[in-house]
Amino acid sequence: MDIPTDNQTLHREIYLMLASLFRQAPNEAVIDFLATLDIEAEQSNMQKAWLTLKHAASNTSQQALEDEYQSLFIGIGRGEVVPFASWHLTGSLMEKPLAEIRHDLVQLGFEREADVKEPEDHIAALCEVMALMTDDHDATLQQAFFNKHLSPWTHKLTGQMKEAQSADFYRAVAELADAFFNLDAVRFSENIASSRNKSKIDVKNVTDSLQ
Repeated sequence: MDIPTDNQTLHREIYLMLASLFRQAPNEAVIDFLATLDIEAEQSNMQKAWLTLKHAASNTSQQALEDEYQSLFIGIGRGEVVPFASWHLTGSLMEKPLAEIRHDLVQLGFEREADVKEPEDHIAALCEVMALMTDDHDATLQQAFFNKHLSPWTHKLTGQMKEAQSADFYRAVAELADAFFNLDAVRFSENIASSRNKSKIDVKNVTDSLQ
């Protein structure tokens, strides 16, 4: 299968894919998709990360990934990896970063689904928000949300994943997430620099609340 080439579509789909992988172990369809990706022969960090993930998906099984996910993110009492912003920013769960995320999600018009059990500072939830914002929100808002709620801690999360003893496939996921988040940080920097004086007045108040 081909990776989408349209930049906006690609951006959204990668966030959705990361959200899915962080929320639960991939099923057979997702494993097959990742194992058959058609990846361009480039030497960028993203392309290298895609190739690593493709190789990892080609050498695993659904049962193995369910076991790996259980050990990494759930465990007995707590997994080896903690996927919550509050933990990485304060050392505890359900702290101020979660309250700030909830406040900003209300400002942006997002509501938590009734069947979602994880707090909103779960990395999967934040990736889903970024995917939704790709189509529906000004780039200034995307940048503000990313800089406030993802950029300060995602490198700690991916570092924890890479060092986890149970990580195999998810070490490759961490490599992709690292490369993508770094690329997104550059993308926002370039986009905002090129349109610094073109921000819409109607999004200013929401942007200010995300500072």
